[in-house]
Parts: sequence; structure tokens; C-alpha cells
Amino acid sequence: MPTVEQIAQEDALAALPEVGEGQAREPRRCDNPYKKWIEITGKKAYHVPSWWNGTKFKDGPGGTMVVKVEKAGKISAEISAGAEGDARLIVAKAKVKVDAKIGVEIGVTAGHEYRRKIASGKYGHLQYGSWGYKTTWSKYETSADGCGKKLVKKGRATLPTSETGWRYWETKS
Repeated sequence: MPTVEQIAQEDALAALPEVGEGQAREPRRCDNPYKKWIEITGKKAYHVPSWWNGTKFKDGPGGTMVVKVEKAGKISAEISAGAEGDARLIVAKAKVKVDAKIGVEIGVTAGHEYRRKIASGKYGHLQYGSWGYKTTWSKYETSADGCGKKLVKKGRATLPTSETGWRYWETKS
């Protein structure tokens, strides 16, 4: 996990202007060190579903839905293709910038009962998972002259947290 000093340095470098390929610049040198770093560029709360057997339910129409699950499993982060080598860096940065509870993989045990009244004529759906995030990230490096930053690659990540629970919704069918 990055140190406080490394995060502070990366935050300072993140403020540098982005330099595109072939962009004409006057010759100069800045004293910024050469470095590669990850920036979390967006986040949205998201229920990361667990896909192991028996954790998605549908009941109805109407009535009461009662579900009791006693299973254990893991919910893993999903990082966009081509970024597998940066997965731990993306998660480490997201822990600092988004939520300290984010992890690469979260072990969950569902062992409680959920009871919900379903509206008349509707179907209730219930799914167990982690209350995590969908994020976007960018990997940068210091530009050749040290005065700007250059985009190396970018992608998306679905990141679980240690907070788990049920998500409920209703449909007409």
C-alpha cells in the first residue's frame, strides 16, 4: 500500500497539465521526478453481486419473501482488460481516495434471514453481495520534460468492500 508521502507526491503530480503525443512545447526542464502513478477518476456506489449458488432469489406475485442463506464465498475486484498488472495499485489508490474498506477480494458469509413484503401483483428479487464501487482509473507517467503528465492507459474497476448485505427490487414479471 502506498505511504502517505507517496500519495502526497502523486497528488502533486496529478495536478500537472496533461501532455499529448507530439504536442509542441518549448524546450525546458522541470524538477518533477519521473514516476508512474494511478489516479481514481470517478466512482459510483454499486452493489457488487455474489454469483455463488443460491444467492439470487425471485418470489411472487405479491406475498412475503423470506430468505435464509448460510453460505460462504468470495467477491473479487474486476479490473478492465490489460490492467491485471496494475490491479493491486488501483485497489491501493482506491483505498486511500475512495473508501478504506475496498479490497481485492472480500470473503463473505451470508448467514441471516431476510423478510420483505412484496407489493400486490409484483415480483420481489433479492441478491446478496458487497456494497462496493464502480470506478474509473487512469495510469499516468511524468512527461519527458518533467513539466507535465502523460496518460499511459485507463480503465474501469468494480471494487467490493467489506460491507455486505442484501439488495431488493421489484418487477412486474
